Formats: sequence, structure tokens, C-alpha cells
Amino acid sequence: MAKAESTTKTPRQQMADALRADIVGGRYSPGEQLPSQRQLAAEYGVAQNTAGEAVRLLQLEGLLDNPVKSRPRVRARRTLLRLGAERYSNHLRETTGLSPFRAEVAKQGKTARVDCTSITKVDIPADVAERLGASPETKVVRRENWYYSDDEPVQMGVTYIPWETVEGSPLADSAKLGQGSLYARLEERGHRITSIREEISSRMPSPEEVESLHIPIGTPVIEVIHTSLDQEREPFEVTRFVMRADITGLDYRITIED
Repeated sequence: MAKAESTTKTPRQQMADALRADIVGGRYSPGEQLPSQRQLAAEYGVAQNTAGEAVRLLQLEGLLDNPVKSRPRVRARRTLLRLGAERYSNHLRETTGLSPFRAEVAKQGKTARVDCTSITKVDIPADVAERLGASPETKVVRRENWYYSDDEPVQMGVTYIPWETVEGSPLADSAKLGQGSLYARLEERGHRITSIREEISSRMPSPEEVESLHIPIGTPVIEVIHTSLDQEREPFEVTRFVMRADITGLDYRITIED
């Protein structure tokens, strides 16, 4: 039984350290519910309110979930890898008929779902215009998608494509893009993806992202700004992804330039 040791730390910090060590050490398994606050207080030799504060600290770290009406559980680490350049492989898309996300999730033995929640014609955002080398007067289609792995929300993405590229095609107004999805339809419009640029950063989520992506308290998000380049090395599509950092990993293979 781990006990909170006497240090310069506060009692709640001491108990949080001890409980964290027990979780990492395997005493409490992923998905296992913690004992009651009263039991934890007795076990770690602290007051009940101190036990509650210690649990709260580990919830802020993302180590425990934050249920409304039940005792916290140890969060399971179900990492979904983003497979970098491999996910955009033309060969993979042509042989499977799947979008990058669906192929990526299937490869990892999970079930994918993608909900397209919005398709609108809008003025081009300034940062997108810069990445596409487009004028500020350019119109683009804005497609918003929410991505699920085994019915758990893992990321959202907003895609921008010049209107002149998508006009008259399903890209302009349909959530159902058919075999090969977005990149197959873009290839039909003369843009075959041959290289990508991805700018990766992290930040804390907005309240709306916390709610929509079911993000644990204190957990950051990974933001990826993806730009696709075609056979002429011209940028033709930009997508801003927001991913849950607690369950998303990045796996990239990069050719080193001379």
C-alpha cells in the first residue's frame, strides 16, 4: 500500500504522487474504477477532502477520467497513429478505395466513421490564401469533417479548396464523395497529390473542442495544418486538423534532402 510521504509538498500533492505511482505501477489497470473517496482517504492516510483534491490533480493530468455521476476510472491509452506520408499514398487509396483516415484506422484494426457536418462556399481565410498562393478575393469550398475511431471522437478537420477547382463536382456540395473519397475526386479535377507539407503544433483546446471531442480536463490538442501539392508542385488544398493529444500519435517517415 503506497502512503503519502512527508515532504515539502502539500498533502494533496503527496497523495497524488503516491496514487500516480500506483497507477503507473499497474495496481490500478486501465479502465478500472478507483475506490471511493473515503476508501482512498483511509488507504493513503489523508483527509477525505484531500483525497478528492489529489484525484482532481490526476484528472487534470488526464490520467483519470472525469465522470459526472460515478467514481473516476483510470484512462485507457488507446493510441491512434497518424501515419504521415503513408496515409496519403495514391497506391493505398487506389487499391483500397478508402480515404486516408479510413485506410489509416483500418490498418490499426479499428472501425472508422467520418461525419461531414458542413459544406459552404466562403471567402478564403488569409492563412489559407498564403498557403495556396491565392489572392484574397478567391472563393473556396469549406468542408468540415468529424472523425471517429471505434465510435470515439478523435479529431476534426476543416478543408479548403479553391471554388474554381470544385465547381460542378461532388466536392462542392456532397458529403458522399465515392470511391477514393476527396483525393480521388481532386485527381479527376487535375490535381494528383504528390507531396505534402504539414505544420504541427500543440495548444489547449477551446471549450467547444473539449465538449465535441470529449477531451479530458487538462489535455491539449495537436493542430496539424496540412497542405497538398500536385504533380506540378502547386498547392491545391489545405486542411486544418485538430486532434486529441491523449489518444493521437504521429508516425512520419521523411526523405532527407541533400
